[in-house]
Amino acid sequence: MSGPRTSSDPTDIRSLAVTTEDLVAALETNRRSGREAVLRVTPPFYGRMRARIHLAGGEATDYGEPSPLHLSPELFLDETVPSYPETHETRPDPYDIDDHHERHTEAVSQWRKAVRNHLRERVSISTDDGPHEVDVKYLG
Repeated sequence: MSGPRTSSDPTDIRSLAVTTEDLVAALETNRRSGREAVLRVTPPFYGRMRARIHLAGGEATDYGEPSPLHLSPELFLDETVPSYPETHETRPDPYDIDDHHERHTEAVSQWRKAVRNHLRERVSISTDDGPHEVDVKYLG
């Protein structure tokens, strides 16, 4: 009996599983730090794959071919997703540092919840053969 088909061809992927926690964490990392977080899909490629949070640039130089796919977390969001709350947007007047911290923490918490209502059911990944549409299944 043979196992699932594996491949070096990312066009064999039909669906991706992504935890919403990984997706939200990657989005927040990209907005709050100088680091770039991606959702990485590691070969060999199957029909159903998992995309996990990863800091871009952290690959070993001898990873081999094919290289993992690095997908921007923004790829998974629809165009109506709310923007990440900036600290100047949550500044109270009159200013109080404790109030500001509390207001900003609450705004970020609300943003994290809201993002979950703006997830795409299908995404297009870039391949050597051009864009390739896959279904997305969100976990958690």
